Amino acid sequence: FGSSRFGPVNRAPPTRTDRAPRGAPHQSCTMLNARKKIVKDKGVAPTELEEEVAKALFDIEVTPSSDLKADLREVRISSAQEVEAKNRTAVVVHFPFRVWKSVRKIQGRLIRELEKKFSKKHLVFVAQRTILDKNFRRRGLKVRPRSRTLTSVHESVLEDVVGPTEIYGKRTRISVDGTKVMKVILDPKDKDKENVEAKLATFSAVYKKLTNKEAVFMFPDA
Repeated sequence: FGSSRFGPVNRAPPTRTDRAPRGAPHQSCTMLNARKKIVKDKGVAPTELEEEVAKALFDIEVTPSSDLKADLREVRISSAQEVEAKNRTAVVVHFPFRVWKSVRKIQGRLIRELEKKFSKKHLVFVAQRTILDKNFRRRGLKVRPRSRTLTSVHESVLEDVVGPTEIYGKRTRISVDGTKVMKVILDPKDKDKENVEAKLATFSAVYKKLTNKEAVFMFPDA
């Protein structure tokens, strides 16, 4: 190999077409690191949207000027989905509950940074929670934690969806046909922050998608 009966063969150096495209190893390395930002059950592949969110998180984390670098180091996502809201698409990002405390600390800043990367889309963060039904004893549990009941989880989802804005008050209106609609009053001091007022319809659409319950979000009248 490498010679013939006429003597050693001098092979020409590989041309540019023989090599991997410039930047390809870096891109694949970035994607590999970004995938570490996704937590999935064994054998479950991330969706294209989840990979896009993970890459955006990784990009923010490794940006030299980012003040979120340390906070994002342990942050992972468990899933992401798109929800159609009024005149806008929302990207709902689910985080494992164990990292939710870290996410809450930087929720406003992280949403702002991600919305720069997802042009014209609203970002909503939600913690991944497990609801235990009334058959919880079959799972070997003696007592069902209150935080795992349907009502409690839906209350937590409500708080997650509007974050970092806080809920100022709630009241339920029952229509003539018996349909319940919850009115959620948001903290008035956040009215002019982070484009929150433009997201009220998005909050309603996302909450409906996640809980199948109707809610109207508003600020108190001045």
